[in-house]
Amino acid sequence: MHPILKLIAQRLALSILLLFAASALIFVGTQILPGDVAQSILGQSATEQSLANLREELGLNEPALTRYFSWLGGVMHGDLGTALTNGADIATSLGSRLSNTMFLAFWAAFISVPLAIFLGLLSVRYRDRWPDKLISAVTLTSISIPEFLISYILMYFVSVKLGWFSSVAMINDSMSFGEKLSAIALPVIVLTLVVLAQMMRMTRAAILNVMQSAYIETAELKGLSSFNVIAKHAFPNAISPIVNVVMLNLAYLVVGVVVVEVVFVYPGMGQYLVDHVSKRDVPVVQACGLIFAAVYIGLNLVADVVSILANPKLRHPK
Repeated sequence: MHPILKLIAQRLALSILLLFAASALIFVGTQILPGDVAQSILGQSATEQSLANLREELGLNEPALTRYFSWLGGVMHGDLGTALTNGADIATSLGSRLSNTMFLAFWAAFISVPLAIFLGLLSVRYRDRWPDKLISAVTLTSISIPEFLISYILMYFVSVKLGWFSSVAMINDSMSFGEKLSAIALPVIVLTLVVLAQMMRMTRAAILNVMQSAYIETAELKGLSSFNVIAKHAFPNAISPIVNVVMLNLAYLVVGVVVVEVVFVYPGMGQYLVDHVSKRDVPVVQACGLIFAAVYIGLNLVADVVSILANPKLRHPK
């Protein structure tokens, strides 16, 4: 087997194994949540007999291992289960929520990834000069402030004082594309500020590392401009670590948006998860956790594959 195909197959097998391990951790985590879902559904005035009957009906009296394999078997057949609090099909409820989260993450990535790479290139071009120092200072400041604080600051100044965008990012199918973009403007800005610094600094560090190579000196001796040397010669050879950090931040844009979605009351998976954690709706929490884990592991797998393909020693084995 070709070395590249062998490594990709190994990464794929490891990703599947990690997903199974994540499912076990998610299940164990939901079992140790405080409270009782039966009590949450029936209320504090429920009798012991009614609580016992509901637990029996929901299968909560079965051994944990039996419930885990029953849940995992359903997931492998595309059945995420039914919400305990309202009886709704979880897969159907999550469909629109996941779509909304992906919509938000896409536009945040659409802005932040090209901007981070451009700022990284610009920072290398003006290394140790005022543009480099200004870019580093601004991006480090943005990543040092918690996203909920950035959210409230933007709400106050951009929404309340200036009235440019709504402070509540509610979207629905009846809205036009432009109305949706306007509604998610503030969450997109917050997410962009949160992930921009790490991607920019990794781009800068990776390119500076490549700039020490002999072929860069040769390109400079040919009379090429500094920006051409950086963009056309250094950047392509620094793509592997850059892709890794970009994929990690893309995973954050999907998995780590819980705080931003809650602050802006955005109808995504993060808001859906928080609502059902408070109700101790275990199947919903498990489904959301598994989807988040799958997205995170999947994007890391993509980063691994790109790194493998970018390695010339593997592309052209002796």
